[in-house]
Amino acid sequence: MSTAIYSHPDCLRHEMGDWHPECPERLRAIDDQLILARLDGLIEQRSAPLAGLDDVLRNHTPGAVALVRDNVPALGDYYPLDGDTILCHDSYRAALRAAGAAVAATDAVIAGEVDNAFCSVRPPGHHATPTEPMGFCFFNNVAIAARHAMEVHGLERVAIVDFDVHHGNGTADAFRNDSRVLMVSLFQHPFYPYCDPEPFSATSVNVPVPALADGDTVRKLVTELWLPALHAHRPQMIFVSAGFDGHREDDMGGIGLVESDYAWITRQIMAVAKLYARGRIVSCLEGGYALSALGRSVVAHLKALAELD
Repeated sequence: MSTAIYSHPDCLRHEMGDWHPECPERLRAIDDQLILARLDGLIEQRSAPLAGLDDVLRNHTPGAVALVRDNVPALGDYYPLDGDTILCHDSYRAALRAAGAAVAATDAVIAGEVDNAFCSVRPPGHHATPTEPMGFCFFNNVAIAARHAMEVHGLERVAIVDFDVHHGNGTADAFRNDSRVLMVSLFQHPFYPYCDPEPFSATSVNVPVPALADGDTVRKLVTELWLPALHAHRPQMIFVSAGFDGHREDDMGGIGLVESDYAWITRQIMAVAKLYARGRIVSCLEGGYALSALGRSVVAHLKALAELD
């Protein structure tokens, strides 16, 4: 498989204070592990463009965009949108790079330039609802990319797979009434953002799991719940909210996954994509805050995407 990584230095310039776990060091940890694994020369590195305003507005209201764009503080200052979602001088530009990476990766995969892509970007996106930023997230990168695939490229069915330890409430809100989009996810419950579990439907299989769930539990749920829904939906492209904060070394959550679990999940997604979507996958970084575990888990995910494992 031909795999590309999209990123940009602007994504390092967004920061929310020295205390904040969603920090620039996350991307540096990923880069370090790519070098250690000798993947940096095997997977094509591409520069993320800035998303256009029209790209963002496909998923977000003008008011949601204005909350970010119009509150950018002076250099060295901060502007809190909520207690842990904070703007610095470079945040808006970084958010546009993150969304732009997802859009550009979608274009490249649909054009056949690469088989799949991983967006090593921040800020993350899956908590951002169509109307408001929240939970470290400003714009919903995966949702923006999925809308781009449908509304610009004309795809009729897509799937979004979310394995972050937190529920992707913003993504669920964006596509709640859209029969074109299947969302499947696993998330620790009860846990932030403290949403009530949603009933399963033909387009929503968001599975709450208790703290201390391990890889065997997660694999069983993927096999029994995700995969039948994905096969029934027959997606023409798959988008992944790739959060690695369910790793057993990450104290942000309480789920006990390891690198081999992330590789296994990725291989299941790829098998579905090969059947129905010509292998087309775009994956976007979400959570993951234990730096070494994050880097190692991304390497496992990328090796699976590139069929190097």
